[in-house]
Amino acid sequence: MNPEAVNLIAEAPGTPKAPGTAEAPSDEYELGPLEERCPDARDDSAHPQAGPNQGPASGRRPGRPRSERAEQAIIEAALELFAEKGADGLCVEEVAARAGVGKATVYRRWHNKEDLLLAALGSLKSPLPDPHGESVRDDLIAIVTVMSQDAADPRRTRQYTLLLGEGERFPRLMARYTETLVEPRRNVIRSVLRRGIENGQVRPDVDVEIAMLTLTGTAMSRGKCESVERNAEFAERVVDSLLLGLAPR
Repeated sequence: MNPEAVNLIAEAPGTPKAPGTAEAPSDEYELGPLEERCPDARDDSAHPQAGPNQGPASGRRPGRPRSERAEQAIIEAALELFAEKGADGLCVEEVAARAGVGKATVYRRWHNKEDLLLAALGSLKSPLPDPHGESVRDDLIAIVTVMSQDAADPRRTRQYTLLLGEGERFPRLMARYTETLVEPRRNVIRSVLRRGIENGQVRPDVDVEIAMLTLTGTAMSRGKCESVERNAEFAERVVDSLLLGLAPR
């Protein structure tokens, strides 16, 4: 049975469908809008709902700053649901209930499941340090240290594994994850390597893409490889092995 094709962005939240109207078949699974109700959820019409382009919910003072605590609670609730039920399990009623906030608080921040899930998954990645621009080795060690520490965190590894498992069902989600979360981090490493080529710290014939993937792949494997001791020197060993090469000198 073909899955129901749901437009993530173009379909306005809460737009009713004509009775008997069938969705066009699609080979690509997509996440539904955040406004989708949980299965068997009770009618909660007493709670105000606000779409992404609507003003604040009734009773909320205009201009009141957003609560970082509420946003973090929503992110944590989304991650819990994703771990328990997968991408299909995200629905505003349960996310709001677990976060202890009103549904309108969720609607004001994210207007579909995809955006909420990407924000939640993005919160699992530690910010990469800004390269100092002096030593390629020092900058790469600082970056690989952060990435390898994330990879050694069981919770982050578990969520990433779940995301990979959903990739075939939700290719658009994976594409956006790569575009918005993965590529910007790869670009940081690319910029360090290219700067090293320009200032003579890296050979001009180095394949930047292969070098970048070697660093990121090794860093991500830290939590899975028992043969390599998990210590503070891990990042240094990775970077030095790449910079020095494998051929005898």
